Amino acid sequence: MNGKNVALLLIGFQNDYFAENGILHAAIEEPSQIKVVLENTLTLIKALEKTPTLMISTPIMFTPTYEELDDPVGILKMIKEVGAFNSEKPGSQTIPELSELGGRITEVAGRRGLNAFTKTDLNKILESRQIKYVIIAGILTSVCVDSTGRAAHDLGYHVSIIKDCTTGRTTIEQDFFCENVFPLYASTISYQEFLEDINSGL
Repeated sequence: MNGKNVALLLIGFQNDYFAENGILHAAIEEPSQIKVVLENTLTLIKALEKTPTLMISTPIMFTPTYEELDDPVGILKMIKEVGAFNSEKPGSQTIPELSELGGRITEVAGRRGLNAFTKTDLNKILESRQIKYVIIAGILTSVCVDSTGRAAHDLGYHVSIIKDCTTGRTTIEQDFFCENVFPLYASTISYQEFLEDINSGL
């Protein structure tokens, strides 16, 4: 692994999750976990800023009428019902801590579902940069993180989930996925372990 063939995917770093008044902020049972995820991820990003590592944000966003969601079920139905990730509302916007980094983080638009690869240019971008390793940070562990991780694996990437830069709705859910689900297709590592790996390969 070296910085040139690694991509860090940042999933769900939007106000509806991270802002205290965000529509889905309360979906995380322990709000302190959101703070931990943010602090660790910002530390990671800062450490990667001067490396060739590709950093990509993949926000989920819908038109005000949610016309993209045709008879949604599960969490997508709930998102439509509560009005989350509405493109005309501040909750859909990338959190200031990431947007302030400007061009260092590439934003891939078009995500309308759980998997960041579906109907976006994400895979084309990764292929154009000859990416081999996909590293994932973000929210929610059991939904978009898992869906994107599985898709990346199916596309042939080596996948790692950063356990202290992700969170589930509950700590039980987080621990279960990190210990029992992610190892089926990915490595589960801390952000310090990832930095050690990438620094040793530079």
